[in-house]
Amino acid sequence: MTERSSETRAFLDRYGYAGATRLPLAGDASVRRYERLSGGPRPAVLMDAPSATMDIRPFVAVAGWLRDAGLSAPEVLAADPAAGLVLLEDLGDELFSRALAQGGDERLLYETAVDLLLVLHRAPPPASLPRYDEAWLLREAELLVEWYAHALGEPAKANYRAIWRDLLPAARVGGDGFVYVDYHADNLLWLPARSGLARIGLLDFQDARSGPPAYDLASLLEDARRDVAPGLARAMVERYLAARPELDPDAFRAAYALLAAQRNAKILGLFSRLAQRDGKPHYLDLQPRVQAHLRRDLRHPLLTPLRLWFERHLHLPAAP
Repeated sequence: MTERSSETRAFLDRYGYAGATRLPLAGDASVRRYERLSGGPRPAVLMDAPSATMDIRPFVAVAGWLRDAGLSAPEVLAADPAAGLVLLEDLGDELFSRALAQGGDERLLYETAVDLLLVLHRAPPPASLPRYDEAWLLREAELLVEWYAHALGEPAKANYRAIWRDLLPAARVGGDGFVYVDYHADNLLWLPARSGLARIGLLDFQDARSGPPAYDLASLLEDARRDVAPGLARAMVERYLAARPELDPDAFRAAYALLAAQRNAKILGLFSRLAQRDGKPHYLDLQPRVQAHLRRDLRHPLLTPLRLWFERHLHLPAAP
């Protein structure tokens, strides 16, 4: 038995899960691992996030903040930050992506997800959240030229960075609020037995930041893993704007296009890094959809300098 196995077993023993059956769950692109536990005091999920690679305290803090807001983040049953181990309420398997694949009401699910974002964005974010500032947004956008387009010369890369520096201030529309960061169909659960916004179970929120609200809307509607019909996406942006009449609609739509482009550039870089550095080539299968998202984002007039940069230095393939 490895040292990590012994540490995990001791943690489970401490909270009454010594004899629990442990079933691995599909992981994500991070170092975290998950196991479903049955046969203990109550159904639970073990999150294993070694402390050398991830600090679980932000996850625990954000989970508490979300639950205090009446939302369905999993209850933290026990946590050992030093070991990087967390016992979580088991919210089930009905991810949005699964519910939709089985014929779920797409408009209802996305309307409810947008309404939940409105609650998140109106609430004062936890003071402990790091800011999603221009420096961080730029650092993420740079992943594209570091991994996806690493063969470009330094002058082209420097020009790319300069364009982003000029554009990013336009993302600040609506005031900084809670930004979930990875708000999409594979991190949202549909819990129809609950009511109102509690019908959405929330996963993978540990990277939350305080920043521009359009980011989460772009994350939801320009999903790397599933297609959202353009008409539905436009309707959801309009639903969000109708609920926030204090926003300048044109400025918000520009911020949405900008942050969608930033996120999609980041994802192209991240997926390339996962394939090249981490031996996970299956992420490359998702790149055509992300490329198509980015091509559409670049049509916004605000992004003309960035579109011209791509046309000169980096051809984005057309959608298949």
